[in-house]
Amino acid sequence: MATIEIRDGSLVVHVGGIDRLFTLRSELAVPLAHVAGIASAEADAREWCKGIRIGTNVPGVLTAGSFYHHGGWAFWDVHDPAKAVGIDLHDEHFKRLVVQVDDPAAAIAAVRAALP
Repeated sequence: MATIEIRDGSLVVHVGGIDRLFTLRSELAVPLAHVAGIASAEADAREWCKGIRIGTNVPGVLTAGSFYHHGGWAFWDVHDPAKAVGIDLHDEHFKRLVVQVDDPAAAIAAVRAALP
């Protein structure tokens, strides 16, 4: 699971626990100016095909790592699709971050409030 932090004009995603091994990352940071939006990603997380992967995809259990799909890279760290949020980016390597958070509604509200 991940946590989202707004720090010094950046959106920072912290990857926790064993997921660091599956994603090969402990943290991702992007300028808030590169965040196009954030919304629930439950429907996306329930799809079985995430694209060409460098990571782990066990449907219904874990999706973690980098996936190339629809012409761009996406970063995933999701165990429970009901708690997944999708963060759309521009001018970054990843076009989308899909991560599981404790409280999706609170995360969405916090990021939207911080956007320029």
